[in-house]
Amino acid sequence: MLRVLKVLLVLMVGLHALIYGLQNLANIDAAHAAFGYVMSNLGHEVYPSSLFFSVTSPWVHWCALGLVVVGEFTIGFFGIKGACDMFRARHATPEVFHAAKANGVMAAGLALLVWFGFFMTFGAAFFQMWQTEAGKGSMEGAFMYAMASVLTMVFVCHTDD
Repeated sequence: MLRVLKVLLVLMVGLHALIYGLQNLANIDAAHAAFGYVMSNLGHEVYPSSLFFSVTSPWVHWCALGLVVVGEFTIGFFGIKGACDMFRARHATPEVFHAAKANGVMAAGLALLVWFGFFMTFGAAFFQMWQTEAGKGSMEGAFMYAMASVLTMVFVCHTDD
């Protein structure tokens, strides 16, 4: 039962990211505008000055959005592949099942990189997106996704299946 639970959690990490990637594509202009808003440091009344720079180039906003969407689709790929690998190995020896976890752990690690690294480190800390309602919602969501991913990664890595 623990193995099946691990498979399902890895699948959820993959599906979660895939769905967000698809939603970003379905709302690509709005997503680009949100990135531009955050990276331009607009609406910053709480901390009006920044030690760092703002970015107003739409081209750079597209690159940042593209990086996130590619990250989400990559997480989706590794999560779904990892879940399939683990599902196929669910009746195997502990060593074989543990080896089958590699793509699932990769998915959770990449999810942590996207939502902690990109959104919380660069978006929240560097561009101070926490100062705006739009940015605050993204930052809070990123925190939830990052924590769910790291908990999944720790649980899946645990070898006592």
